[in-house]
Order: sequence, then C-alpha cells, then structure tokens
Amino acid sequence: MSTVTVPANYKPSEKEKYMNPVMLEYFRHKLEQWKTEILKEGDRLLHELQDEGGMQEPDIADRAAVETEMALELRERDRQRKLIGKIDEALERIERGNYGYCEETGEPIGIKRLEARAIATLSIEAQERHERTERTQRDERE
Repeated sequence: MSTVTVPANYKPSEKEKYMNPVMLEYFRHKLEQWKTEILKEGDRLLHELQDEGGMQEPDIADRAAVETEMALELRERDRQRKLIGKIDEALERIERGNYGYCEETGEPIGIKRLEARAIATLSIEAQERHERTERTQRDERE
C-alpha cells in the first residue's frame, strides 16, 4: 500500500501538478471505497436472492413478479461485476503510472471528468469521437 497521506477535505485542483502522489492516492482511495460499496450491495442482493429463491408463490402472477424481480437483480449484479472489473483496471493503471491519461491520445483526461467517472479511460474529446463513430456505424447498419 501507499505511504502517501491524503489531507482531510482534500479535493484535486487544476492548480497542482497533474497526477501527483497525493492526487493519485485520492483517486485510489475513491476507487477502493466505490468497490467496497459495490461489494456490500452485491452481498445484500445475493442474500435477498437466496431468501427469495426458496419461496414458492402459489399464485402464478405473484410467482411471475418474484421471478421478474430476481431477473432484474441478477442483471444488476452482473453490471456490478463488470463495474468492479473496471475499477480494478483503474487501480492497476494507478500502479502502472498511467492513470488519468487518455488511452487514445495520452493527454490528461482531466480532474473534473475523473471526479465524475473515476474509471474513465478516454478524454472527453476522445469519448465524443468514439461515440460519434459508434453512432455512424450503427446508422450505416440500419
């Protein structure tokens, strides 16, 4: 683990050196907290599914409602699993020293974007280009 201490009430700023040790530790902590929250929520969902799994509803409509709810919870759990993978990848980028830099251009992603989406791998400009390309390809297929 890191020996860098993040001061209380610290918020990264454009005025400091981009991705300095304190800023990196701030984002590492933010990502680890997010992962912990997701894992706790996943455990809660798993317990709910286990509790509901043994319940047999005699009414077909009630049973359908329970099954629909379980399907939604399983889909949510799958999204959480994918998100944890992205968080782990972001933590690896911190370790490798390339966290906060666009995978396409190598330019800084930006503090505001990382505050909003700490797992971002593209700058806003690169993300917009990526989305335009996807839209164009989708339109061409239709």
